[in-house]
Formats: sequence, C-alpha cells, structure tokens
Amino acid sequence: MRDAERVAEINTTHFNARYLPDYPLAPTLEATTELKVALEDAEAVFISVPSHAVREVVQQSAPLLTPDQLLISTTKGIEAQTFSLMSEIIADEIAGARIGVLSGPNLAKEIARHQLTATVIASQDEALRQRIQQLLHCPYFRVYASSDTYGVELGGTLKNIYAIAAGMSAALGMGENTRSMLMTRSLAEMSRFAVSMGANPMTFLGLAGVGDLIVTCMSPLSRNFRVGFALGEGKSLEQAVSVLGEVAEGVNTLRQVRDKALEKDIYMPLVTGLYEVVFNGAPVAAIARSMMVNAQSSDVEFVLPRDACGQ
Repeated sequence: MRDAERVAEINTTHFNARYLPDYPLAPTLEATTELKVALEDAEAVFISVPSHAVREVVQQSAPLLTPDQLLISTTKGIEAQTFSLMSEIIADEIAGARIGVLSGPNLAKEIARHQLTATVIASQDEALRQRIQQLLHCPYFRVYASSDTYGVELGGTLKNIYAIAAGMSAALGMGENTRSMLMTRSLAEMSRFAVSMGANPMTFLGLAGVGDLIVTCMSPLSRNFRVGFALGEGKSLEQAVSVLGEVAEGVNTLRQVRDKALEKDIYMPLVTGLYEVVFNGAPVAAIARSMMVNAQSSDVEFVLPRDACGQ
C-alpha cells in the first residue's frame, strides 16, 4: 500500500476500514509499503490496482520479479492511449512473463461473507491455470479455467459499461422487461465487439461474460451501477463520481470502446447512446426512446449450425 498509516492500521486491527470495514482480514495477512517485500518469494502475484496505474506498477515490479512467478491480473479496464487490456500491458513490460487473468461475477463483499462464488482463471499456460485453481479453490469459492485469455478479460471489461446503463434504468423506475432487454442486448453488443477484436463469442456465455454481466447489472454493490443510478437521478458525471468517491472503471472504458467502435464501424447503439448521456449530457429518456426505433436486427447473431451442435 502507498499509505503508511493505512498499513499500520491494517496490521494492528486486521480491518481495511476504507474498502471493507465490516469484514476482518486474515491474521496472517501483512500489509506493507515496500513493493520488494510484497513480491519477494511470492509464488503468485495478483495485480489488482486501478487500470490507469497498472503499467506504472508493473514497470516498478519488473526488476523485482523472477521468471517463474505467476502474474495474475484482476483489473478490468482498457489503457487509454494504447487500447491495451491489462494482460497485454504486463506482456509489454515483462518479456516472457507467465500471465493469467482472473475474472467473473465476484463482488468483494459477498466473497468476504463467504457466499458461494465462482470465477474464471484464463491463461495460455495450462500449469498456471491448474496452480491458481489449487491455490484459490475452497468450499465457497470455485475456480473454473479457460484458455481464452483475451475473451475472458474483454468480457470483464466491457460489462462495466452496461452496468452504468442498468443503474440508470433502475433510477428511472424501469421494469423487469426493460432490465431483461437491456442485459440481453448488452450481451449481443459485447459479443459483436469481441468478435471484431478477435475473441471467441462463446466465451461470453460463461461466467466472465453473461455471469459477470448479470451480477454487475443487478447489484447496487457495483460501483458502475451506482454511477449509473446517480446519473439516472439527474446528477452530472462529476456529481455521480463524487458520491462514489472514485471513478468507476466503466466510465473510462465507455470512452475507449465508443471510439474503437467508431473506428472499426461496429454497431453498438447502447454504447453510443450511453456515451451521449454520460459525456454530452443528453437526456436519458430521449436516448432510450431513440434506441427503440433503431433498425431491426436478428436476436442471436452467433448461432451454431445444427450439425455442429452435437460435436
């Protein structure tokens, strides 16, 4: 941690008063301000800082790491200048690194309460996947594996955008029909964008896609949902962020994805409309109505041929 006072507080009280004040931390957990101390002799290193800080932290860590250490990103975001996902940043900065991505419907407070939860470890490194499954698996936390690192990471990143839209719709008092439509059309947009970027659309049917989308779009515990709810109440983006106390990743991701969609001519009406609300102050109700008169499209875009379904 950067703050020595918070380090002392955690090591003394075994509580993180800022982020999880009601949940005791393991007595064996030691906080430190020294990166070298944190990394030394660690078999697995989980990189869990805000997306805008990942490259800097990885650069600082690189001289302190060994080639056999497992580097696992849990950060969901896109770097503004490069459109790089977090695993790509790690690969850029540390040649030959053993990299994985952990993503799924994983609200921190529910995990801290030991509620049943599942996640996905994605990596091209089979030994890494197996080891992280062994390290993290416990009676209330199930870890599935995937080799589609890019798809898993992209799913966890994109869903933050649609959680903002879900928060808005909740604030406006829209019904369950609307919520269902929003989530399924969000999944269609996520899949469409993923395919254009080279990911497997089938990955989005799993925990890191539809699973994470559902929990983030339905839970007031989600930071992105809370930003959207504040916007739906009529607050400006600055007011919404001030209520939250930090910028939700979905706000930054929205800008990056909207620009990339324009560049690659990808049809993403939800992203386009949400961008107008968040950054240009467009009326939420007017944008919602405009989405209902867009050109008709097929319901499911990636359907396997009948003869492939049994394979």
